[in-house]
Formats: sequence, structure tokens, C-alpha cells
Amino acid sequence: MMREILGVAPDASARRRWFHDDYFDLFVWQVASGEVTSFQLCYGIDSSERALVWQQQRGFFHDGIRGSSVTGEVIGSGVERSGQANPDPVVARFDASADALPGEVRAAVAARIREYVEKQPPVEARRERFRRADWQKRPGPTSKPERKPGAPRSS
Repeated sequence: MMREILGVAPDASARRRWFHDDYFDLFVWQVASGEVTSFQLCYGIDSSERALVWQQQRGFFHDGIRGSSVTGEVIGSGVERSGQANPDPVVARFDASADALPGEVRAAVAARIREYVEKQPPVEARRERFRRADWQKRPGPTSKPERKPGAPRSS
């Protein structure tokens, strides 16, 4: 189940939110009314990380895939376009992980994912690898731990 990571860097134009589990990172931008105006659904969080990105003004793109040389799960690749119901494994995994998301976020992102999966022809990749912004990166092993208020500074 995805849980929200609090304390995300502020954005003047929209509220940024970050939800995470062992397979997904979901970055969401919401305006004051609660409407989702953009999201990045990162999945396969390892050496083959991919990201489905949707922006209200620009539509979809997919980072981390290139043509038919892609191995592993890619959103939309497991769906038959013949009209038969064949669940996409990444979408099914998202649906199972999304239960803890706020309702408006879950509904908006799930609707866009389904729109992407049903889209013909598939959307081209923008980049071979997904690149995270600084605020989207987890602290690494070399980062300094936060100093607790009142604790002495180390040199």
C-alpha cells in the first residue's frame, strides 16, 4: 500500500504530494480545489525504473522505455487491443497499492492510467531513463542525518 511522504518541497502553483511503496512512487500536483493537474507514476523502482507522466496541458509521455527492446513490465504492454478484457499487470498492481491514497487522487490517477492503456497508438517514450528532480530523491547513505532541535552541531 502506498503511503504519503510528508514534507515535500513546496511549489508556488500547486500542492506537491508524494506517495510511495516498494514498487511505486507517485508524485502528484493538485491545485487548491483538489484537482490533479499532473502526476508521475514511477514503477519498477530499481535499475529498470519507468515513469508514466501525465500533464493537463501536454498529455502523456512515458520515460524509461525505448521501442521493443524493453524487458520487464511496462504499463499497457500486457493488454490485448482486441477488445477482450485482459488486465494489465502494472495497472492491477497499482489498483491493489492505491487503496490508501486519498479518494480524489486515486480516482484521478486511475482514470488517466486507464485512458493511457486504452490509447491507440501507444505513446512514445520521451527519454530512455526517468530523471527525478532533486525533491523526488530519497536521501542516500552519504547524506547527513537531520540534527534534532537543541542537539549540538557536529563538525
